[in-house]
Amino acid sequence: MPEGPEIRLAADKIARVLIGEPLRKVILTPPLIQDYEEVLRGATVTAVDTRGKAMLTHFDNGLVMYSHNQLYGRWYTSKLPKLPKTTRSLRVAFDTDSHTARLYSATDIDILERDKLAQHPFLRAIGPDVLDKKTTAAKILKRLKSDRFSGRAFGNLYLDQHFLAGIGNYLRSEILWCAGVFPTSRPRDLGDERLKKLAGETLKISRRSYKTRGITVTPSLAKRLRNSGTRYADYRHFVFTPDGQPCYVCGSSVERTDVGSRKLFYCPTCQQR
Repeated sequence: MPEGPEIRLAADKIARVLIGEPLRKVILTPPLIQDYEEVLRGATVTAVDTRGKAMLTHFDNGLVMYSHNQLYGRWYTSKLPKLPKTTRSLRVAFDTDSHTARLYSATDIDILERDKLAQHPFLRAIGPDVLDKKTTAAKILKRLKSDRFSGRAFGNLYLDQHFLAGIGNYLRSEILWCAGVFPTSRPRDLGDERLKKLAGETLKISRRSYKTRGITVTPSLAKRLRNSGTRYADYRHFVFTPDGQPCYVCGSSVERTDVGSRKLFYCPTCQQR
């Protein structure tokens, strides 16, 4: 499933081709929103933003399209008359005079009035967006120490969108490794300094992934590995790699466990219990 940085990057791509351009053609295939085709035709996209793993496309008529890619959804953009080459099922198409933005395979799509966004079940329940500039390390630290979250093991907590929105599988492994936190530890098990470090790494790694289009290792390490001939898939992450790869810091073999029915990678030396 795409995580917060990937959804934000997709939003940036869509914004570049849609914002400020009237929609000449609108296709909405989900039955529950098909009636909005005529309403949105001729409207102009004013903004495309994200809340965690959800995307919000704003129109100048006061409507907003909520979409969540879930496991299989994917956005494509192209310059008309060229269309995306894919066998996926079309869900949404927005065409301007020059470009098209199309969403395929997603199943969680809705059209809402802007003042009703806060009532949407998903948006109402999620925690602060890890990529939002208003989300600070101090805010994350406060949530880590709260009664609601302090007794939860990090391996599960860092996939819970009620805690922080936008973190998924690879970010979870990378953040915990960078903070030196073992996956089964809980916030209440750690002192203030360790929790402050974790809060800081949570923001740093998530925002680095957005800026670098999915690379979580430091720029200097990425450059060194790239120059040595290491493949992108093998150097982009610290530990979220095939299990058994040596840790970049201590040389121990990275290990894999399953937490929340999803794979989690960690270094048994750098992240001691």
